[in-house]
Amino acid sequence: MGFLVLIALGIVAGFVLFRPNTINASREPCRETRKLSVIIPARNEETHLPHLLGSLQAQTLVPHETIVVDDFSEDRTREIAERYGAKVVSNPPLPPGWTGKNWALWNGYKHASGDLFAFLDADVRLAPHALESLVKAREEAGGVISVVPFHDTEKWHEKLALIFNVLGVFAFMSPFEKNNPRKGLYGSCILTTREDYEKINGHESVKSELVDDLSLGARYTAAGIKVTNFIGRGSVSFRMYPQGIKSEIEGFAKSAVPGTSTLRLATVLAIALWLLGLIVSESFVLFLGRSWAVPLMIGYALYTLQMLYFIRYVGVFGKAMPLLHPVSSLFFLFVMLYSLYQVAFLRHVAWKGRRVKVGGGRNG
Repeated sequence: MGFLVLIALGIVAGFVLFRPNTINASREPCRETRKLSVIIPARNEETHLPHLLGSLQAQTLVPHETIVVDDFSEDRTREIAERYGAKVVSNPPLPPGWTGKNWALWNGYKHASGDLFAFLDADVRLAPHALESLVKAREEAGGVISVVPFHDTEKWHEKLALIFNVLGVFAFMSPFEKNNPRKGLYGSCILTTREDYEKINGHESVKSELVDDLSLGARYTAAGIKVTNFIGRGSVSFRMYPQGIKSEIEGFAKSAVPGTSTLRLATVLAIALWLLGLIVSESFVLFLGRSWAVPLMIGYALYTLQMLYFIRYVGVFGKAMPLLHPVSSLFFLFVMLYSLYQVAFLRHVAWKGRRVKVGGGRNG
């Protein structure tokens, strides 16, 4: 019955890794008087931008400026950004040695006049109190902060992200990462002071990095600047890949394997233990009619209950996916293998019409 022990240890590992460190609205007045610049990199983001820019206009803390960096979009990105009153910056041609997002964020910074920077991905959506809560959280924590957004899903393929999203929260909330000198930031939502950003030379210091947010966090830590990560439930959400399953596969695959490189061994082992127990419990369908099936089904039920608890903080995945999580597990395994193939054999990953070299730069 060793597999029952494995399932039990996996469930325990999940509870060890998970920390519901959320950003909550506070009744205390915001003491921050510095100007806040919101910087948004955008490459063909006509679907997402109206949600983000509309939510920025409804904030209790009005940003000093909103800068959208148009990264050679071929859709209505610029038109939409201008319609919402954002300052639109045309991203210059990508220089050798830079990845696209890093270059866009760096150029956004060069056009910003604020003393605080909020770097937001275009697919982010903010509750009305979000910016105020972020600023207060940074005041209390010090240093730089980032948020793992709550995942709002609608289409069936978006719900396949269940396992990826749970693992993302594990990686950024793991207690083993607290004193990790390579502790990463979650790139969808980062808040930093100009002083700290310039101290590490900002995104220029990670210009060739594929997982720029993880590398950026390590730069802050090396400079003696505290890095703190939060869960965005109730404040910061996103809708990641409404365009289709191809973009979802590319999006997760570009960082699935490279993203594990900065984690402490204890975090990696705990995640592996949780995954192994999960997959073993899901294998009960292979043993129906045998004595093993019942204990495996009990393990499956326990993992399902744990999953239902986690997703209260992770995202909306409908009624079926949390119960039929083996579907999401198979999707996770497929994407991991695809990511490994790109990293180990192709030496580049595909994203938004570009091929990005593993280890820096762009192929095409």
